[in-house]
Amino acid sequence: MRRLSRKKAANLVKELDAFPKVPESYVETTASGGTVSLIAFSAMALLAFFEFFVYRETWMKYDYEVDKDFSSKLRINIDITVAMKCQFVGADVLDLAETMVASDGLQYEPVVFELSPQQRLWHRTLLLIQNRLREEHALQDVLFKSVLKGAPTALPPREEDPDQPLSSCRIHGHLYVNKVAGNFHITVGKAIPHPRGHAHLAALVSHDNNQMFQYFITIVPTKLQTHKISAETHQYSVTERERVINHAAGSHGVSGIFMKYDISSLMVTVTEQHMPLWQFLVRLCGIIGGIFSTTGMLHGLVSFLVDVVCCRFKLGVYKPKEVRLQKIPFLSDFSADNPRVHKIQQNKRPSKAV
Repeated sequence: MRRLSRKKAANLVKELDAFPKVPESYVETTASGGTVSLIAFSAMALLAFFEFFVYRETWMKYDYEVDKDFSSKLRINIDITVAMKCQFVGADVLDLAETMVASDGLQYEPVVFELSPQQRLWHRTLLLIQNRLREEHALQDVLFKSVLKGAPTALPPREEDPDQPLSSCRIHGHLYVNKVAGNFHITVGKAIPHPRGHAHLAALVSHDNNQMFQYFITIVPTKLQTHKISAETHQYSVTERERVINHAAGSHGVSGIFMKYDISSLMVTVTEQHMPLWQFLVRLCGIIGGIFSTTGMLHGLVSFLVDVVCCRFKLGVYKPKEVRLQKIPFLSDFSADNPRVHKIQQNKRPSKAV
């Protein structure tokens, strides 16, 4: 009984076979089918090769959320060269709450205003990257992927001691400020405390050729997570403006460099994504199966159309063939003059009388 049930089960499974096997003796190969097969296999290999490179690529995913971290400090890196001597300029930060931030992290270094060849090359490269980022926003993803922790971003030192006098001041270093809007400025004179804020002590300053440079900066907190680095950084957008201070013409103000920054309440999370292996295998199977099925249908359709045309115009296998007729003996060939007939008559036996 168990053997019979096993046989019935095996027969039932065989009947459910969705891939019946065709004997090789029933299969006919043609030159057109072989050509289509070669084209299909080549297309499969080429598309699978390209799909492998797509699988290796990564892309950046951007998510937005509310920045809930209000207690941390914002680090501002500064590297500015002003064409004035260091004893005549001062730099400090005043936030929205009229709180003056200590500028102990800033260094005042007397330098030559003209850059060295190496420094000029570094500055030109930085400007080129910024200009390309303004034109091609997709380059930002490339920078996110290739960023290295601790990469040098500061101005490189001079190769040799300058021969010119040190008539300029390089202000560089960093400041830690609260995550509120503020104003970082570099003006004439050193900052002194004031009950209503702060002031700069400036004396013997010429009132001619004074200019005000203003930069309005919007800072966006950003979390970066790539295969190379995981860090918390910031992105920013800036709008700049400059004008000449001329009190006689009604253009009032204080000469200097003013950077008014505002921090966005939204935080951007940038994550590097990669195609999973199962999705790559599914896409690969889709490529192979799609090409195989499509080429099979196209080959069948083209063969059908060729058969219809050849049948209509009697071409190819449908062309009529010449038939050779063999000579068939008629009754006239069995006359008495025929020697074969005489021989048959001589061999004929006489019939018995009844």
